Amino acid sequence: MSEQNQQKKRGWAAKAEDAKDAKATSEAEVATELLDDEDFVEEEYVPSEADGGMFGDVPAKKAKEFWPSAKRLMGLLKPESVGVYIVIGLVIVSVVLNVIAPKVLGIAMDVIFGGVIGRQVPEGVSQEQFVELMRQQGQGNFADMVSKMELTNGIDFPKLTFLISIVLLMYFVANIFLWAQGWLLNRIVMRVIKKLRNDVQAKLNRLPLNYFDTRQRGDILSRVTNDVDNVQQGLQQAFSQLVSSVLTVLGITVMMFIVSWELALIALIALPLSGIVAGVIGARSQKLFAAQWKNTGALNGQIEESFSGHDLVKVFGRDADMLERFDEKNEELYKASFGAQFVSGVIFPAMNFVSYLSYVGIAVVGGLRVASGSMSLGDAAAFIQYSREFTQPLGQIAGMANMLQSGVASAERVFEFLDADEEVEENATRHLPSKTDGHVEFEHVSFSYVEDKPLIEDLSFAAEPGHTVAIVGPTGAGKTTLVNLVMRFYELNAGRITLDGVDIKDLSRAELRSKVGMVLQDAWLFGGTIYDNIRYGNLDATEEQIMEAAKATYVDRFVRALPDGYQTIIDEEGNNVSAGEKQLITIARAFVSDPSLLILDEATSSVDTRTELLLQKAMAALRTDRTSFVIAHRLSTIRDADTILVMENGKIVEQGNHTRLLALQGAYYRLYMSQFAGEEETAVDDSTAVHS
Repeated sequence: MSEQNQQKKRGWAAKAEDAKDAKATSEAEVATELLDDEDFVEEEYVPSEADGGMFGDVPAKKAKEFWPSAKRLMGLLKPESVGVYIVIGLVIVSVVLNVIAPKVLGIAMDVIFGGVIGRQVPEGVSQEQFVELMRQQGQGNFADMVSKMELTNGIDFPKLTFLISIVLLMYFVANIFLWAQGWLLNRIVMRVIKKLRNDVQAKLNRLPLNYFDTRQRGDILSRVTNDVDNVQQGLQQAFSQLVSSVLTVLGITVMMFIVSWELALIALIALPLSGIVAGVIGARSQKLFAAQWKNTGALNGQIEESFSGHDLVKVFGRDADMLERFDEKNEELYKASFGAQFVSGVIFPAMNFVSYLSYVGIAVVGGLRVASGSMSLGDAAAFIQYSREFTQPLGQIAGMANMLQSGVASAERVFEFLDADEEVEENATRHLPSKTDGHVEFEHVSFSYVEDKPLIEDLSFAAEPGHTVAIVGPTGAGKTTLVNLVMRFYELNAGRITLDGVDIKDLSRAELRSKVGMVLQDAWLFGGTIYDNIRYGNLDATEEQIMEAAKATYVDRFVRALPDGYQTIIDEEGNNVSAGEKQLITIARAFVSDPSLLILDEATSSVDTRTELLLQKAMAALRTDRTSFVIAHRLSTIRDADTILVMENGKIVEQGNHTRLLALQGAYYRLYMSQFAGEEETAVDDSTAVHS
């Protein structure tokens, strides 16, 4: 299986982990349903036997065509259209001055040669007589050349000084305008990229969880950072130079036809040849640049995975395996990057060669025309300068093709991200009071991650205000999905969920989630102080409220022993506090938010028994006077719950308190005995061994 598909496999595996609650006969069926989604592939998927029937090779989604993406990229500049027109105007003025200057310089050259040759004319002999005399002496070519000149008795220095001053002034003003357009264009591009980054960030907040479940974080990060930066570079450099180069080519073309249409035709031979070179090589280059940025995202994903799972890699001794996988992705990126740079690098020398061919032709034909008197020496010099300046912008256009191809390839990836399906649009028509009772009711709720694979079907139950509802069941029963539906992380297929009698679909997600506090199995802390991490639950909380939350959840007990106390800096991974301490901080964070509804998802599963008892006390304080949903595998932690829901295959098969459910000797009894029967037998065996 290719590395590309291995990346997809890992992304879909994450989705399959969420979707495993569905009644699928195998993971292959879950994967097949996922792959039928057009967001993943456009072609039929067939499981591969080489992968045990789970995930086969998946064709990559085809990239968009260059021109539609380039047009959309240019569309980003539309809000800055006034500034763009000013930039183009400044470029036009700069180009016009630069284009006219060689013609004026050619006139200055004619003044010099006219004065030098004029001194050779005998006194009292007119220019016509001098030309005729040269012909009689067999110097016909020289005579033809002199006939086109304006002869003077010595160099006209005042006129020459004036012309050179005009040329210098034109070049000076042209470069001032060029600097001004560059300054203005940078401001425009910075504003456009700022808005694009804002759009990307806003998009991140609007995407549903299943988008992140099915994609590598490294690839997403690459799109919102590397690709956006590359778009910025493309707009800043490629756009400015392309506009200037194209206008320069047009201006020089006009001037060349004014000076000599015959030589202009020779110079223009370079255009179709250069276009063919750029078109053939550029098309190949664009595909390679798309592959380069795609592989960059894959490599970033691999690096992120390696760092996040560094401890596990060490524990299982998979250093060599991770290095091998990194080397494979790095090799793919190397090949794609080298190919893109090599192919695009061929454009400039190829076009340069074409320009030299036309330059040789112009030099030869121009020399013959000057010798025959069909063209003045100044015009010939000006035309040769035009021919050099004509090929220079063509070379710049070729060079910018490299950057433009790369920028458009990155823009495609950013646009794909911005076009991803978002959460269902909100229709907030109801509001809740600042303090709610916390009465939650499921009414005939049905939900599935993928079509035709139902997970929760016709589920109904009620959680009374202030009660603790524990949710237990085997892995894949739908426990976490249940609370995710309460938070509206996913939308229902049927039925409704109400909070204090209000359908949660009629509430904004922000208002709904402001009433809910969550403590998850994986305690996540942000870089900053312990104080700031607790305050994150309620940014308006006073210091007194934060201290109260810390003391109620036993955070204060260990923080006081730290050298910096509440100002202790938590590193990015939270490695300078223990797992239990991190969990206590997250409980304090939920406490300070003062939620009406509390969700505890396996909050004690990753700590030792002693720490678990402390967490239980902290959570008991947190649950006081709040409706609480507690998901737990350790049944010892939910014995005191008011209601225990036992779930199997997305359905509630039993509900009641601990004593009642044990008396039924049903599903809960089997779960309970599977956890504690072994411990009781071990205790008996140990006791027997001691007495022996």
